[in-house]
Amino acid sequence: MQTSATTTDTAPAGALQIRRLDAADADFQHQLSAVLAFEAGEDAAIDCAAAAILADVKARGDAAVLAYTAQFDHLEATDVASLEIPQAQLQAALESLAPQRRAALQTAADRIRSFHERQKAECGADGFTYTEADGTVLGQKVTPLDRVGIYVPGGKAAYPSSVLMNAIPAKVAGVAEVIMVVPTPAGVKNPLVLAAAAIAGVDRVFTIGGAQAVGALAYGTATIAAVDKIVGPGNAYVAAAKRRVFGTVGIDMIAGPSEILVLCDGSTDPDWIAMDLFSQAEHDELAQSILVCPDAAYLDRVVASIDRLLPAMPRHDTIRTSLANRGAMILVRDMEQACEIANLIAAEHLEISTEHPQQWADRIRHAGAMFLGRFSSEALGDYCAGPNHVLPTSRTARFSSPLGVYDFQKRSSIIHVSAAGAQTLGAIAVELASGEGLQAHAQSARYRIR
Repeated sequence: MQTSATTTDTAPAGALQIRRLDAADADFQHQLSAVLAFEAGEDAAIDCAAAAILADVKARGDAAVLAYTAQFDHLEATDVASLEIPQAQLQAALESLAPQRRAALQTAADRIRSFHERQKAECGADGFTYTEADGTVLGQKVTPLDRVGIYVPGGKAAYPSSVLMNAIPAKVAGVAEVIMVVPTPAGVKNPLVLAAAAIAGVDRVFTIGGAQAVGALAYGTATIAAVDKIVGPGNAYVAAAKRRVFGTVGIDMIAGPSEILVLCDGSTDPDWIAMDLFSQAEHDELAQSILVCPDAAYLDRVVASIDRLLPAMPRHDTIRTSLANRGAMILVRDMEQACEIANLIAAEHLEISTEHPQQWADRIRHAGAMFLGRFSSEALGDYCAGPNHVLPTSRTARFSSPLGVYDFQKRSSIIHVSAAGAQTLGAIAVELASGEGLQAHAQSARYRIR
């Protein structure tokens, strides 16, 4: 556990020890770097194990998948086909839900689908073409991927929201077949996960997980067709396997621990902010929650709320460890400086909990998702707001984007040169190809010059 400063010199016994940083300090940048430091540190043993499993699945296909499913999930099966969940069972799971829960799931799916339909329209559903004066046609054709695999974590936790967020944009993009893999240790299936698959339009569901599931999706087996891209979160073995199959298939990203950065002007109920920090800290001990505010007294009030609310949280030990090791309260000069720090952190989730959030949002260049105003809790984005909750972590929001329709499409350039265009373009190509010493290129272009 890292050493951290208390909020006051007289913090009560048992009070959470959370770092307090002041942007005015001479060594602030060094302190902030220490808070943000996270070394993904690929475990050699995990990577070696994942590599061996992938090689075995590539070589033995279904037989290897069955062996590892029995070994890791304690689920015995005679063939992989028996591990597929039929559509009728998905529909039965949907119909078995309590009316209120089914309505919530359906509404979340509808909102996610609506957002991604708009995203598809903005991207240009089919591409574009334009014709130049000499008759040459140039453009771009947008084509959906043929087949996509989505990995959904199983076991101790169930994530129907991940099903919706990964499968719906794939279907909106026009992907013909979505194959879902989800581990079901000891054969225990989560009805809400199956119901989400039914609502999202998942085509096939297999009860397999781990590196073996990634291998089956990437290489294909006698039962499971190889996909073009694999998306979705998983444990360290899944992440290691995704790294190794990248190139054979596409992947979405290698996600790090969850993050939330809250910019607050001190006008929001401190209990609300404390709970927003908890919402990410409860994921795991490596999750990161940071509050930035120009009001020192308000930071004290939030810490007081944390100390009061934390004992009642079911995952209080995880939250406490996360906040103590990787959390921070940062005092800044003003909200302008808060925005500068936000751009440096480039957080996965950024809450701007202020009176006039848009003026500060206009200053933000790097964030996975922005939640504007005190009523926009990050939790709403996780489940039902509509935009995707699969977001870049570990400062990768500086150069990458949320999962979206565009991740399930590819683009082909269109070049239809007219006879007249070949005269102009041919002369240019001959000159440049000759300069590069590629005479076949030059001659190929020269043939078409009259």
